[in-house]
Amino acid sequence: MSTVELTVDDGVATIWLNRPERLNAVVSGLVDDLLTALDTVAASGAGAVVLAGRGRAFCAGHDLKEVPEGDSRRRLDRLQDVTRRLRGLPQPVIAAVHGYAIGAGAEFAMGCDMVLAAEDAVFAFPEVSLGLSVTGAASRLLPMMVGPLKAKELLLLGERIDGLTAHRIGLVNATAPADQLMSKATEWAKRVAGHPREAATMAKRALDASIDIESALEIEVGHALITEHSAAVKASTDAFRSRA
Repeated sequence: MSTVELTVDDGVATIWLNRPERLNAVVSGLVDDLLTALDTVAASGAGAVVLAGRGRAFCAGHDLKEVPEGDSRRRLDRLQDVTRRLRGLPQPVIAAVHGYAIGAGAEFAMGCDMVLAAEDAVFAFPEVSLGLSVTGAASRLLPMMVGPLKAKELLLLGERIDGLTAHRIGLVNATAPADQLMSKATEWAKRVAGHPREAATMAKRALDASIDIESALEIEVGHALITEHSAAVKASTDAFRSRA
């Protein structure tokens, strides 16, 4: 795995997104490596997982400098599999978000069971402004977390919010100063890992049982297939790629 690192220590698995030179922006290789790491963790003896990002950001969303290749449906399904794997892991997953969590990065965080954020973290959902569709079951998870009206505000205005605001509206569980974020996330993970494993898994399964993410994922893929090759998306990606 060249774009993701995995360590397991004292019952806690830590998965690091590792494209710091691109603010951990999502490319197909990162998706593949992340899925491999999640599959490895599922079969491990870890009792809890922390998902974090190397460098200055958690994940700055899709890397618009990458030109998508191959079958669009397969690539989108593969991206959606990140949410499926996060939700399907027997271990609870804690996202530790610092810096940017934009678009797909915010969706990775929402796919986790709990979210801790640095006070100065930056969350945003810019998809609509770029002519794109949300993914990662954001269409189901976001209104559940922050309420339907606030979810529409975040998606339709695309404004950035910091970690403290994200906590206030219910997008994250708690915040911490940036230099204490990983220690707090690891502390939470160790507390979870210290519980009987089967009980933690069953609690996660029971709480997720009422959340039908599959229908949301299917709708999102359908919308993404429509928008991917639209004139609006071409204009926004061409403008981004032309930047120095």
